[in-house]
Amino acid sequence: MGFTPDPSMRPVPSSVRTAARAVVVRDGRLLAIAMRDREGEFFILPGGGQRHGETLAETLRRETKEEIGVGLEPGPVLYVREYIGKNHDFAREHLHFHQVEVVFRCQLPAGAEPGAGAAHDRRQVGVAWLELAKLGECRFFPAFLKKCVRGGDLAVDPIYWGDLN
Repeated sequence: MGFTPDPSMRPVPSSVRTAARAVVVRDGRLLAIAMRDREGEFFILPGGGQRHGETLAETLRRETKEEIGVGLEPGPVLYVREYIGKNHDFAREHLHFHQVEVVFRCQLPAGAEPGAGAAHDRRQVGVAWLELAKLGECRFFPAFLKKCVRGGDLAVDPIYWGDLN
């Protein structure tokens, strides 16, 4: 069950990885990365792991360019989430994986449309616009965001969520 992460997502048990992710909402839809595992398709926010010496803004631009073909500029921080793999759906594959994610509110640049990036993740099968009103019906992670849909947008409060799925 779950998916096998690439080797860069297998830190030693004592390490914590940092990541930057993007929330883009347009016309009541959320931009997501479509992934596939043995159970089928699931969706995550665009973004990924920070490299040594790279700022979170640089990480977000690089990762979104790789995944969706558009380097997004970070807006305000929407929330901070910890992901301790052993506590979540992909526990078998992420037993020793611990990541702190800083999630930014972003907008697509004028005229830009997301699509397949040149260096997308190994399990990535596409890019999707998910209807916020139907977010609860799909396999989307982090799942807690499904409870934050209000009035055609995401309203996340408080800013630090801890280890939530």
